[in-house]
Amino acid sequence: MGPQVLVPLSLFLMIFGIVYLIYSTRNRERLALIEKGVDASIFLQGRGNGVPAWKIFVVNIAFLLIGSGVGIFLALLITTYTSLDDGAVYPSIIFIMAGIGLLTGFKTAKDLDKE
Repeated sequence: MGPQVLVPLSLFLMIFGIVYLIYSTRNRERLALIEKGVDASIFLQGRGNGVPAWKIFVVNIAFLLIGSGVGIFLALLITTYTSLDDGAVYPSIIFIMAGIGLLTGFKTAKDLDKE
């Protein structure tokens, strides 16, 4: 069994371990609260109000893709009209614009949540 097999296997085991820890910890926490006599309705609080998570995800992905596209376009303009190295300009501008897009998406999602 070579390293080609160990990397995906270890990645799968890591993801499984994280999900298992999250659910087992949540279950233990809920059982401890129930043993103390806390009403079980607290587990349903926070649901049903606010913007659905898929809408926030779509807004963030949209702004990320828009930012990446603008970054590629700006990098193309910069490398065409200057003598800067392509290898440094493209990743830096793309990451900067993608970050700006994610920040804009976060602020937009926060405004959606206020409504």
